[in-house]
Amino acid sequence: MSEYIVSARKYRPDSFETLIGQDNIARTLKNSILRGQLAHAYLFCGPRGVGKTSTARIFAKTINCLHPTANMEPCGECESCVSFAEGRSYCIYELDAASNNSVEDIKTLMEKVQIPPQVGNYSVYIIDEVHMLSQAAFNAFLKTLEEPPSYAIFILCTTEKHKVLPTILSRCQTYDFNRIGISDMVRNLRSIADKEGVKVEDEALHIIAQKADGAMRDALTIFDQTVAFCGTDIKYADVVRNLGVLDYEYCFNLTESFLAGDYASALLEFDNILSKGFNALHFVSALGEHFRNLLVARTGGLDSLLDLPDSLKQKYREQGEKCGVKFIYDALGITTACEAGYKASTNQRLHIEYALMKLAFLVNAPAATVSAAGSPVAAAGDVPSKTAATLGTLRGRGPAPLGGVERSETVLEGTPQAAAPASVPAPEVAAEPKTPTTVKAEEPRKRSSRAKSVMSGLLSGEEDNAAESKKASQAADASGDQIPSDDAIREKWPELVKKCAAGKPRLQNALNGAQLTMEEADGFKDVSFEVTNEAQKKWIEDGLLRNMETAFATILGSGKVRLFVTVKPAEEIGHKVYMPAEKAQELMNDNPEVMNLVKDLGLDAN
Repeated sequence: MSEYIVSARKYRPDSFETLIGQDNIARTLKNSILRGQLAHAYLFCGPRGVGKTSTARIFAKTINCLHPTANMEPCGECESCVSFAEGRSYCIYELDAASNNSVEDIKTLMEKVQIPPQVGNYSVYIIDEVHMLSQAAFNAFLKTLEEPPSYAIFILCTTEKHKVLPTILSRCQTYDFNRIGISDMVRNLRSIADKEGVKVEDEALHIIAQKADGAMRDALTIFDQTVAFCGTDIKYADVVRNLGVLDYEYCFNLTESFLAGDYASALLEFDNILSKGFNALHFVSALGEHFRNLLVARTGGLDSLLDLPDSLKQKYREQGEKCGVKFIYDALGITTACEAGYKASTNQRLHIEYALMKLAFLVNAPAATVSAAGSPVAAAGDVPSKTAATLGTLRGRGPAPLGGVERSETVLEGTPQAAAPASVPAPEVAAEPKTPTTVKAEEPRKRSSRAKSVMSGLLSGEEDNAAESKKASQAADASGDQIPSDDAIREKWPELVKKCAAGKPRLQNALNGAQLTMEEADGFKDVSFEVTNEAQKKWIEDGLLRNMETAFATILGSGKVRLFVTVKPAEEIGHKVYMPAEKAQELMNDNPEVMNLVKDLGLDAN
């Protein structure tokens, strides 16, 4: 039996031309050799398996080659190249710093530095995993690294640049190696497979390259493992089964279930994935990556962002055309949130299943619901925004048009709605008053404040708000929905304060004696009342204004009233007295008898 050599060693690069995925570094090093601008120390850093040590060996062999090619590649035939290939070169030394990291090892290396090269022009010292040197070894190495002999060149290689002392880094030319791209790895693997007589599908090579995570050495190791499992005919299904990788078909099938609104099939597919031993968190990550690929595939000009074989790209394009951009965007949001909250969840399987159900309801909700206005509500995923329609309904102006379709819904976006039983009649809703829908452009501040208060009440979801609103509508219908007079509003204002501020001293202080300003706009009576500061204004707008307006409509018997909050100008408020000493001084100034009493009794005026 002939001696077997793993592919990572057998096909290790031995020239700049065979170096994979580091073209910029190879070009820089060749130019420095061509121009005779060689530094005395280099630092090669980057992830594992990307060619740092191989590049150091190629560089060392090239600068000592007696007959380099015009393209600055080693000839492979001179004494220096042959001796290096046979492992007997006295000009190129390699030191494994992981196992030789003491001061004594560095001192031995320093002694070798004093010996000039016997063949070639330079003595090259390659120190691999240099970050493993001890602190004392680094310090012993500093002086020689700064001022070596003219013939000595040091090449330091490391995967953890941050562990190397800054004083070492400052003495070296640093080269950062990148992860190798999937296309480069697939091309190299295809070349090696042809040399080895192995027949392999493109999808299988892409799976191997993705599993290697940018490391060519890992890709070659996985390739050897796959050949041992499959023989000389490698199929995509065999690679997926051997490496334990989640098949693309799972994600394609799940997406079809989501588009059809079939959450049951999605849950069964997820159970099948778990039964095969796949990690649940990796499944969520793969599903998010699938939606990302769908978005890229359906968007023109983004083909370079999709590192997949052509057959798989076509499948992504076909399914991407079935999915709307909004569906993909919402799906990415759901999968990202699921992945972020997975570890914090107590029932992790239910956490993922709930996310799958939400994905299935993005296009086709389980059933339509009936809105407060009595009209059917579309599926949650089909409505971009309900804010405009809801605001229009709550203000008695009818539903606002949204995208050419009139909608008036009081459900929250993204919330699946259960179907109402057939035997239960739809709730009785008062008819909406026919009023103008024009909004005054000259009052942006009032409209903004009004929108905030309405949305705050909408999101609170309190049942008493709905009851009060219904009472106001019924009262408005009974009275003909007439605009109330200014005198009626001033007369009924104390009753509103008593009803809304009961048990709320802060609100009662703000409303008692508040100056009212009234004006008619858009067929409504706009009532503005003043408070002393912005904090009070925000507190009332965010949580109380809508309830107050509903109660006032009931008291007045008219829905044609709207409340707004304004802040009293600072010059009208005057100086407020808060401290006890200030209050005492003000009391004495207003009452001379109190001042005389203080003086007679010899009390402290402060």
